[in-house]
Order: sequence, then structure tokens, then C-alpha cells
Amino acid sequence: MEKTRERKAQKICFMFLFLFFSWRSCDGFRDVNEHKLLLSIKASIYDPSHFLSNWNTSSASFCKWNGVTCNSDSTHVTGIDLSGKNLSGSITESLFQFLHVETIDLSNNQLSGGIPKNAFSCSSLVHLSLSNNNLTGWIPGGSIPNLEKLDLSNNFLSGKIPAEIGYFSGLQYLDLGGNALVGEIPVSISNLTRLKDLTLASNQLTGGLPSELGFMKSLKFIYLGYNNLSGRIPNEIGELTFLNHLNLAFNNLTGEIPSSLGNLTDLHYLFLYFNKLTGPIPKTIFSLKKLVSLDVSDNLLSGEIPELVSEFQVLEVLHLFSNNFSGKIPKSLSSLSHLQVLQLWSNRFSGEIPEDLGKYNNLTVLDLSTNNLTGKIPDSLCDSHHLQKLILFSNSLEGDIPTSLSHCRSLERVRLQNNRLSGPLSAEFSELSQIYFLDLSANNLSGKINSWHWKMQKLQMLSLARNRFSGKLPESFGSNKLENLDLSENDFSGSIPPSFGKFTELMELKISRNRLSGKIPKELSSCKKLVSINFSYNHLSGGIPETLSRLPVLGNLDLSMNRLSGEIPENLGNVESLVQVNISHNHFRGRLPSTGVFFAINSTEVTGNNLCGGASVTHLPPCKEIKYSDWWFWGTALAAVTFAAMSIVVFLYVNRRNEAANEVIKKVESKLDEGGEWELQFFDQKASKFIAIDQILQSLKGHRSVVVATKKMQYFVKEVKDINLNNDPIRGLNEIGKLRHPNIIKLVAVCKSEKGRLILVHEYVEGKKLSEVVGGLSWESRGKIAVGIAKALRYLHGCCSPAAIPVGNVSSENVVVVDGNDEVRLNLSPPAMIFAGSTNDIHWFGLILIELLTGKTPVDAEIGLHENLIEWARYCYSDCHLEAWVDPLLKGQTQKNPSEIVETMNLALHCTARDPAARPCAEDVFKTLESITRSSSLCF
Repeated sequence: MEKTRERKAQKICFMFLFLFFSWRSCDGFRDVNEHKLLLSIKASIYDPSHFLSNWNTSSASFCKWNGVTCNSDSTHVTGIDLSGKNLSGSITESLFQFLHVETIDLSNNQLSGGIPKNAFSCSSLVHLSLSNNNLTGWIPGGSIPNLEKLDLSNNFLSGKIPAEIGYFSGLQYLDLGGNALVGEIPVSISNLTRLKDLTLASNQLTGGLPSELGFMKSLKFIYLGYNNLSGRIPNEIGELTFLNHLNLAFNNLTGEIPSSLGNLTDLHYLFLYFNKLTGPIPKTIFSLKKLVSLDVSDNLLSGEIPELVSEFQVLEVLHLFSNNFSGKIPKSLSSLSHLQVLQLWSNRFSGEIPEDLGKYNNLTVLDLSTNNLTGKIPDSLCDSHHLQKLILFSNSLEGDIPTSLSHCRSLERVRLQNNRLSGPLSAEFSELSQIYFLDLSANNLSGKINSWHWKMQKLQMLSLARNRFSGKLPESFGSNKLENLDLSENDFSGSIPPSFGKFTELMELKISRNRLSGKIPKELSSCKKLVSINFSYNHLSGGIPETLSRLPVLGNLDLSMNRLSGEIPENLGNVESLVQVNISHNHFRGRLPSTGVFFAINSTEVTGNNLCGGASVTHLPPCKEIKYSDWWFWGTALAAVTFAAMSIVVFLYVNRRNEAANEVIKKVESKLDEGGEWELQFFDQKASKFIAIDQILQSLKGHRSVVVATKKMQYFVKEVKDINLNNDPIRGLNEIGKLRHPNIIKLVAVCKSEKGRLILVHEYVEGKKLSEVVGGLSWESRGKIAVGIAKALRYLHGCCSPAAIPVGNVSSENVVVVDGNDEVRLNLSPPAMIFAGSTNDIHWFGLILIELLTGKTPVDAEIGLHENLIEWARYCYSDCHLEAWVDPLLKGQTQKNPSEIVETMNLALHCTARDPAARPCAEDVFKTLESITRSSSLCF
């Protein structure tokens, strides 16, 4: 018995000795393995900056390799940090085969492919970050009980959140935001009782918010916004008493805001905007004394805002806009000394603006527009001396504009239009040097402004229209950046100052319905960016300066209801960009030009003159020819006419295509279409001399699109299918053919067969699609492109009839960047069509801005829905640092002007708002972009 025990003891001893030496030998083997594992990781990725240059076999100690951390005795890898090194390629399984590694950080790179299946088998891991890459596929299963931080955000991961997520019992930080995850939030997530930070924002999650979230008592930050979550906000969230941030924005949440949220006494930020919440704001919310920012905008909330708002003693931002709130604006708002941004626009507030608003606040932005406010504008609004944006338009405010505002040197954007303001405007108002946007239109303001010392050096937009200003026009407004000037419908007299020709950035000039006299200054020809001129309903005399024909982008010219005389300059018909002219009710005489815009001008736009001729204006009398009495002259003339007629017949027979005017339809029998009859319609008279229908059909044989070159020009030919422009494609394309803008590719001609085939002929532009080049563009280039597209959209919205102009989706696929100079041209091409002036093209433009800012495209996301990229951008904008979403190629440049980039993303998100009514108009889009450039070198 004794020997048996002794033998057992010996066996146990030998077993321990065997295990010990085996472990020691395996330990040395692991050293070799870790060396090989690191080299395996290096082999799977591309390292353009050579950060991994010392990862090689000649280096004995891998613990000294860049990005590698080892334990104290340098025997095992405990950390791998390769973040922000511009690495690409894939992640190999070797990364997760280290037995002692605690931290792995590969964030902020360009890594692609899927997350290896063994990612959650590395039991020693404590921190894992793969964020801000291009990873795809599903999140693998498994669990690591000791893992404290898991960050997979801002990739393109798809599928559902695995239910095993609940087994990561040690997690304190979980960020899966900015992906394309679907399905519901798993209930098992409530097992993460140690979790402090939960981010699932900007995915495609559906279903309701689990009431089990109330079990996660350690939570401080919840970011679930920018998904498709529905249902009510659970009362149980009110049990998370450590909560600091709660963001449920941009979902489809319904019902009322639960009063239990008033229990979140440590809450600093509450974001519930852009949902479908109803009812009033619970009074318990006003007991949240630590609240810094409250945003419940873009909901269906109603009721009055109580004076309890005074409890928000540290509140800085209050957004209640786009709801149905009513009643008076609480006077107690004036007592919030930290309040900087107050936006209550688009509600039903009535009564007066609180008398002391701004007196004790630190206001920088105040927007109370589109309500039912009455009374006067308080004197105290700018007492903080920090007020930058004052937006009060579309109310019923009355009285003078306070003199105190004329001393508010911080003002940059002022919009007081559509009120009942009266009296003179203080002359000192014209000396506010920071203002770039000033709109005082549609009021009852009066007085003379020509004697003021205009010093608005940054002024870009000025509208004083529909007031009672009088006297002469100012010679200058103190700015060489002025782009939009609207002084129409006032009582101005005198002449148009020739100095207006110095406004070289001017694009829109409106001075209609005044008492102006004298001649149209020829100096306006220096305003090379002028798109629209409206001098109608004045007393102007003299002729149309021939120099106006030198304006390269002029699209609209309205000179009606004046006393102008003389002949119409022939060259005016050669301005290709000109699409609308109104010269009615003047004293013009002579022949109406038959080229360009005059070829098919509406009769109402030339009536009330002594004009004759006109190619298609049937109401004008024919022009009388000079009479000669010599019989031999008539014989000679008859012979010449006969010869000319015969020449024309022969010419038409040979060419079949050469017409002297625009919009001439040709019919040709084509063997290429089995004897079908074709119609060829030109929108460019120059092209009609060089393009033949036979040439078009022959070039397309075997192709859907092709570039055709002649001796005089190149053009792009494309056959389109499945087009439906209100069941009348030619009529819709007629409108597109009239468009003339430097940022829009011209439609030259249209061919239509009796069998329904449709061929478009565009001018050929040498360049590449924006989607192909965006990744290599600088900020300056991207800014120029954004402004160019915005100019084109403004032209389409401002100069075209929304019911008549179908245009193509404004996506990066049909934006052409002209090689070498960053000029941009839109290709408004079927079959995917929308209508100019609608909010759909604003949506597409917002998407382009996101692509320009982030360097990402819907194609990069490997998903077919653009909405996913937009939701990702919304999440990043609200919940991430700037570095998390800006294009990595440009991160070095963002440090100089981060505010401009943030403002541009804010514009992009407004453009892509789900509610079309919430999207800005094209004019505001352009103005906002231009305002961002005023102090920026980014050109956005």
C-alpha cells in the first residue's frame, strides 16, 4: 500500500516536471511563432509610408519593431498599434493568434476585406479597435470575457449584431456605429452591465428600443441615432441615472417623450431630433440642471414652453425648431447666462420677443423665423457682442430696426425679410464689416442710402427689395465680393451708376420697379459672371449696349416696360447662354434678330415695340425691303434670287442636315433601322452645319455611346432607353436643349425614330467622372467643384420652369471634371430624370458634398442604397471627431480650417433631409457655400 502511494507520488511529480519543461520549450517555440506571426501580418498589408520597414528577419528582437509592445521581460507581444498609418490590404488571422496580446489597434487606415473568424478567440485581449477602415462582411461570433473596449465603427460591416455580444461581460466601451448593420438590437446586450459607452448609431437597425436597456446601470453614453428604430422611447431609460449623453436622433420614434427622462439628473446632452414624437415636452425635463444642449427639433411636438426653462442654468444650445409649439416665447430664456444658440424657427409661437433676450445671454445664433411673432425687435439682442446670425424673417414684427444692431460688429448674417418693419435704417448699419448676407426685403423701410459710407467689405448678398427706399443708388456698397444685388420695388431714382461695372463677382442684378432713368451702363460688360439682369418697370432710355453681348454666362435679361429705343444688337442673339429675354413695351424698332434666344421668342416678350421680322414670331409684320425703280435692277435681282433658290435646293438635297436656325426637324429614311423614319432636331445652329444623321446612326452601329469627331467639332452620341419624360420625350428634351450655362454640358441635338429609339447628341467635354477622380483631389479642387455644381443648380432652379425642365440625377457619375483646371460640368442626361426646381436634385447635391468631404462613395460601401452613406455621415457628424469622417487623404489640411469643413457637412446633411420640405433651396445652398469661402482657403 505504501509503495503504491509512493509510485503515485512519483508519477505526479514526473507529470508536473514534464508539463513544466514542455511549457518552457513551448514558450521558446512561441517566441519564434510571434516573430513569424508579425511577419505574416506585414505580408498581408500594403505600407506606403514604410512604417513597418524594421519588421524583418534580420531584426532579432521584434519587441523593438515599430508599433509592437512587449511585456517587461521582452518575451511576448502584448500590444500592436498600427493606427493612422495609411495601411491597406486585409487583416490576416495571424493578428489574433498571439496568446498574450492585450491591445490591438489598426484604426484609421484603409484596410478592407472581412474581420477574421478567429477575432474573438484571443482570450487575452482587453482593447480591440479596427475603426475607420473599409472592412466588410459580418461581425464574427465568439466572445472575450476580459475585453473592455471593442471599436469596429465607421466601416462597411453588414448583417445583424450577433447575439453573442451579450457574452462580452467585461465590456465598458462598445462602438459599432457607422456601418450597415441591420435587424434589431439584441436583447442580450443588456447583459453588459459594466458597459459605459454604447454606440450603434448610423446603421440600418430596425425595431424598437429594448426596455432591457434599463438594466445597464453603468451606462454614461448612448448613441443610437441615425437608424430606423421605431416605437416609443422606453420608460426604463429613465433608470440610467449615470447617463451623460442620450442621442436617439434621426429615427422613426413615436409617442411622447417619457417623463422618466427627468430622472437623468447627470444628463448633459439630450438629442431626440428628427423623429415623429408628439405631445408636449414633459415638465420633468426642465429639472435637468446639468443639461448643456437640448435638441428636439424636427418632430411633431406641441404645447407651450413653460417658464420652467429657467432651470437650465448651464444650457448653451436649445433647438426646438420645426415642431408645432405655440404660445409665447418664455421670458425666462433671457436669464440663461450660458445660452449661445437659440433656434425656435418654424413653429407657431406668437406674441412678442422677450424684451431682455440677449441682455444676460451669450447669444451667437438667434433664429426665430417663420412664426407668428409681433411687436418690436428688442434692443438687447446683441448685448453679448458675440451675435453672428440674426434670423427673424417671416413674422409680423414692426417698428424700427433697433439702432443697437447697427453697433453689433459681430453680425455676419442678417435676415429680417417679410415683416412689417418701418422707418429709416441707421446709416451706421452700412459699416458692419463682417456681414456677408443681408436681407431686409418685403418690409416698409424707407430713407436714402446713397450718402452712406458703405464699408461692408465681405458683403456677398444684399436685398432691400419691396421697401420704400428712395433717392439715388449708391456708387458702391464697400465690397468687391458682391454677387447678388436686389434693389427692386422701391422708389429709387436717377441713373444706374456705371460703377456697378466694378462688381466683377456679380451674378444677379435686380433693380426693377423703381423710377430709374438714363441709359444702361455699357460698363456692365465687365461683370463677366452676370447670369440674370432685371431692369424692368423703370424709365430707362437709350439703346441696349452692344457690350452686353460680351457677358459669357448671361441667361436672363428683362428690360421690359421702359423707354428704351433703337435696334436690337444683332450680337445679342449670339450669346449662347441666353435663354430668356423680355424687351416688351419699349420703343425698339427694326428687325428682330433671328438667332439664339430670339429665334423662337414668345410674342409677349417683344410686344409693344416697332419691330419686324423674326424667324418664328408670327405676329410681327415682315420687314419692308428698299424699293428700286430701275427695271434692270429687278431683272438682276430676280436672276440672283432664282440662282440662290436653286443653290439652296441642291444644297439641301446633298446635305439633308444644314439648317440656318435652331430647332429644325429633319426626317430621313435610314437603312440602319430597317427602313424606319428618323427625326433630327438641333438645339445648336453651329452643330447643324457639321453633324449629319447618317453619321450619327453609322457611329452608333454596335455601340450604345461613342465620341464622334468631325473637322470642326467633337460630340458625344448616346442612345437612351426606358425614358419617360411625361410621355413626351421630345418636349422635355426641348427644354433641356435650351439650357446654356458654363457648368452644364450642352445638348446639341436629339434623334427620334418612329419605332421609339432615342439618340442624344451632347457637346464633347474632355474630362473624367467625379466618381473616378474624387479620391485624388485636393481640398481646393473639391471646393471649386462643389461651387460649380451649386452654380448650375441655382441656374436650373432660378431660370427654369420646374414643370418643364426634367434634368438628370445630379450624382458623381454624371459630374464631369474637366482635366487640368477643376472646372465641372453637369451632364443632364436621361433616362434617370427629375425636375429642375424640385428638392430631389438638392438631395443628390448633398450626397455629392458628403462624397467630397469624406472621400467615400455609395460604391465604396458595397451597398446599393445611397441612404446608408448619408446615415453614416449623419452619425459621424454628430457623434464623432472630425478626424473620424473626413477623407484620410486630407486630414493634414483639416487642422487649419475645421469649422469650414463642419459647416459644409452641416449643409450636406440639410440637403439630404428626409423631409423634402426641410431641404434648402438652391439659392440658399449656393449662398451658404459661398459664405463658407469668405475666410477660407478651402474654396468651399
